[in-house]
Amino acid sequence: MKFFVDTADTADIADLAATGLLDGVTTNPSLIAKSGRDFLEVTREICALVDGPVSAEVVALDHEGMMREAEILRKIASNVCIKVPLTVDGLKTCKKLTGDGTMVNVTLCFSANQALLAAKAGATFISPFIGRHDDNGFDGLDLIRDMRLIYDNYAFGTEILAASIRHPVHVLECAKIGADVMTAPPAVIRQLFKHVLTDKGIEGFLADWAKTGQSL
Repeated sequence: MKFFVDTADTADIADLAATGLLDGVTTNPSLIAKSGRDFLEVTREICALVDGPVSAEVVALDHEGMMREAEILRKIASNVCIKVPLTVDGLKTCKKLTGDGTMVNVTLCFSANQALLAAKAGATFISPFIGRHDDNGFDGLDLIRDMRLIYDNYAFGTEILAASIRHPVHVLECAKIGADVMTAPPAVIRQLFKHVLTDKGIEGFLADWAKTGQSL
């Protein structure tokens, strides 16, 4: 499973990239606004921090507007992945961009039928929102299962990018189901390192080492 981080905070991205575990970055207008920085500037900086895809989202709602914005965004760096909404115009834009060799992340997916449409439009990534799906009385993980089954049935190349990840159990279950990618906030990724027995083990080793009176 590929690990993307969902943030526009360049300090967090740099810190996680240093672990060697980070395969890409996802952003959206809300995250850019939270950073308080210029959209193009922060996107350019993020693209320089990671080798993998960096999702940068268009804000236009019509196909022509999306294409105009995509032209600006894909000039930033070769690893920019254009993020479009799962709408008719979004899928028109997806088809056009992927036909030109540009990576596209189709976002705001909430049904397996939508995911099927995105795959047929040639999406590089499809982003089902697990946590937000759960918030509305549905099972986000069931959505991932349905998508995995459908994509495997037809050997679609679109990668399932599990988004709206709220906690480490979401990551674990998505990995078990077979999602290709997960994107999560920095805090959730850091929680994956944590285990009480690891902490206790380190504490015990250090206590025993201190008794030896030695140093390295």
